[in-house]
Amino acid sequence: MPLSSFTVENYLKAIFQAQTHLPRRTDLVPMGQLASALGVVPGTATTMVKTLADSGLVKYEPYAGVRLTTSGERLAALVVRRHRLIELFLVKVMGMSWTEVHEEAEHLEHAVSDRLIDRIDEMLGRPAVDPHGDPIPDPDGVIERKPLDSLLSCPLGDPVTISRVTDQDPEFLRFIERRGLKPGAVVEVEERDSAADSVRLRGAQDRSITIGARAASKVLVQTAALVLAFLGLTSAALAQAPPAPARTVEPFQIMDNSFLVEEAYNQEPRIFQNIFGFSRQSGDWQLTFTQEWPAPSMRHQLSYTVGAESAAAKSGFADVYVNYRFQAMAEAPGRPAFSPRLSLIVPSGRQAAGGGEGGLQTNMPFSKQRGDVAYHWNAGLTWLPRGERNDLLSPFIAGSAIYRLRPMLHLMLESVLKFDAAETPAGGTTHDRSFTLSPGVRGGWTLAEDTQLILGAAIPMTRVSGESSVGVFGYLSYELPYKK
Repeated sequence: MPLSSFTVENYLKAIFQAQTHLPRRTDLVPMGQLASALGVVPGTATTMVKTLADSGLVKYEPYAGVRLTTSGERLAALVVRRHRLIELFLVKVMGMSWTEVHEEAEHLEHAVSDRLIDRIDEMLGRPAVDPHGDPIPDPDGVIERKPLDSLLSCPLGDPVTISRVTDQDPEFLRFIERRGLKPGAVVEVEERDSAADSVRLRGAQDRSITIGARAASKVLVQTAALVLAFLGLTSAALAQAPPAPARTVEPFQIMDNSFLVEEAYNQEPRIFQNIFGFSRQSGDWQLTFTQEWPAPSMRHQLSYTVGAESAAAKSGFADVYVNYRFQAMAEAPGRPAFSPRLSLIVPSGRQAAGGGEGGLQTNMPFSKQRGDVAYHWNAGLTWLPRGERNDLLSPFIAGSAIYRLRPMLHLMLESVLKFDAAETPAGGTTHDRSFTLSPGVRGGWTLAEDTQLILGAAIPMTRVSGESSVGVFGYLSYELPYKK
């Protein structure tokens, strides 16, 4: 039997998955359990396992069981990697339901090449988990394992985040979905009734949910403890925060911009975003509209920003920003996402209203999720060439921390420090320093697969040259797929 056959890969994967549930790393998978998982009689399983043992892929002990060798474990992990990335691709790109992708991935995992899988991984932004919350091995076959409780063993009365559903049966997944228990949902276990063999939960919108103990054992969770985030203005300040395990919970369901601080996650394939923002402060107002497009994958993003504004009681159109952002580094354990941006400022606004300059802007956004807090921090500058006059160069730094109170409800704290260049009467330049601290909140709804509506509001508090002012900020984002 050729070692590249579908059968060999299925055996390796079945042993790999069975090993993850063994109490000790040295334990063996019983042959009866393996045969049952593959739907074959024990004699057939034993014959195949002996062949794998002769090839050095497993260690087989008669009447005891089987375990993968180091080389067999790596090959099995790569099969699992293909399977889980295909599942995520079918959900995110093809628009299939998470309840139906397992069987499709079972067939496709044997047909795709490692090169294609690596391209899918890159296009999806190097994800850590599949649609069911199962961890995705890296290209070397290394899988990040994390301790998780189930709804049967987690503390009573504490908020927990659902991280993984271990049963891939479509009917069970539909059962979980109808009760709002998909990965990312936050629930509280209120009571376990041993007589009724049931678990009572409190879910989103204060919804009461009761499920059986067997179903509860298949839903894995992590405690969603409150994190007090101190917002620094530099990456050095953030680096001083106590280290947290990388990507130990489901990624944020709202992968959106902060209101004032840019994130480092490009648009997903086939998805574009429409962003409206309105602010009013010290008698001036600003209205903006931004549209972001993948070009065509997450690696490259094109966007533009148009708007209108008032300054010193004079209003008009603002300059147009044409933006390109490159996903230089995807978020991964131990490292943030990084997506530098370059913008062309088209001098389309009225000078009387603060526009009409033209120039360039650069920004270096970093983003990192730590548990239930997402951090974004930026550094950049705006360059306005002035011909015979002095060019204006205005640097800025910014940071935000977003706490996931519920999957679709976030508390936000943002800060921006700007050094706006201005021309002096004597022909020189000066820099007006301003600092803004802006608490806010955002919430949203997933209207359909890959379609999301987000609303938000904030209260920016700004101090410039010793004077303080308080404003209001409104935000609306509508993200949806487009058809080619």
